[in-house]
Amino acid sequence: MEKKLISSINKCYEMCDYIEANGGIKTPLRVSFREVLRLEFLDFALYLAYSDGLLNTYENDFIKKELEIDISENDASKIREKRRLNKDNYGETIPYAVKVFVISDAGRKIRNDKYDYKKAKTLVETLREIGQCFIALNQDSSEVEVQALTEYLELLDKFLKDYGLLRPDQKIGLDKKNAEPEEEKSTEELLSELNSLVGLNGVKTEVNQLVNLLKVQKLREEHGLKSSNVNKHLIFSGNPGSGKTTVARLLSKIYKSIGVVNQGHLIEVDRSGLVCGYIGQTALKTSEVVESALGGILFIDEAYTLTNNKGEGDFGQEAVDTILKSMEDHRDDLIVICAGYTEPMEEFMDSNPGLRSRFSKVIVFEDYSASEEIQILKSMCQKQDYILSDDALKRAESFFEYRCQHKDKTFANARDVRNYLEKAITNQATRIVNVSNPSEILLKTIEEEDLANIELS
Repeated sequence: MEKKLISSINKCYEMCDYIEANGGIKTPLRVSFREVLRLEFLDFALYLAYSDGLLNTYENDFIKKELEIDISENDASKIREKRRLNKDNYGETIPYAVKVFVISDAGRKIRNDKYDYKKAKTLVETLREIGQCFIALNQDSSEVEVQALTEYLELLDKFLKDYGLLRPDQKIGLDKKNAEPEEEKSTEELLSELNSLVGLNGVKTEVNQLVNLLKVQKLREEHGLKSSNVNKHLIFSGNPGSGKTTVARLLSKIYKSIGVVNQGHLIEVDRSGLVCGYIGQTALKTSEVVESALGGILFIDEAYTLTNNKGEGDFGQEAVDTILKSMEDHRDDLIVICAGYTEPMEEFMDSNPGLRSRFSKVIVFEDYSASEEIQILKSMCQKQDYILSDDALKRAESFFEYRCQHKDKTFANARDVRNYLEKAITNQATRIVNVSNPSEILLKTIEEEDLANIELS
């Protein structure tokens, strides 16, 4: 970790020199920008150290060794007071260097930036490394220090997101490469999991056929035979809560298990994660998302929102164009699934000639029937250690039969079931909260009265 940390710090210093040399900053400074950053690294370390009120030996040694700043405890205390390195001040402030890096990247101040406009992300990632290493080496580290680091990194994350340098669902240092590895399952286990989902019979058939086709094409390649060019990009159309995201997650793992992709992760995003309100920023933001999805699946929910507002000043089409180009540039390392309501998705496909050719396969997710919604309800209850009394089950069956027969724009399939159960659990808690020494069966059972007057909107 120490070698990696030193390398990260030195890279940030190099980027400071690069910004200065290439006109990425025009602020008069008495010292070099590199020195400004070095002192801000010190401020950051002292902020963490004093978050629990004390700079101890381990922390001081870290500052001397890793940041190469020899400072006495007395001087450190003076710096803390002078620069107000406390939660209410420093903890709510963006460092000067981070601001400069962000402005340089977001404003594209340097033409043909050799760091690919990722200098700000690299700097914030380095601050995360400093913070984690700082706390890990400190044998007296406390929850207060951990909390201070977490909250400060969230502040920096938000700053990068506000300028379109980090997508909304992303956190610095928590990308797919750093995630805890999941236990890998075989293709057969994953398909069994898919086929055990409630309903979705048409979807299961389509996915199984697609997987069989891809498996056979792989076998043909292994035998030196010509293989067909199978279009793996998909359109998932259907109403909310019909299982589109669930199937996409499983499909990403299935694709990895048969060797179609090498990572098998799913990146979920919507319009807000792709489109910026500034000229030139949407392409950069979208490219960042695409890069994070390489080796897996990019799942774009409500994709039609990218093209249904083509007025002046809307950059949704720029996102679509960037995605189409990326699909061509990374044809062997990127799979895209676009999802949304059926009719708007048809309009989305008609909005650009390139969309129809690249998304030739549409999988339709039908609404769940009343009996399927009851199966989902029972499954959700079981996972949360609840059971329905016989009378409660009958009331739930009547509710969902009516709900499915009288669908309106609020109908949301499995989301309806989830919301219904959450309200039932709340009602049950209100009913039994004052019971002395409640039995396990009382705590588990949802009665008919807990389902009375539940409305979904």
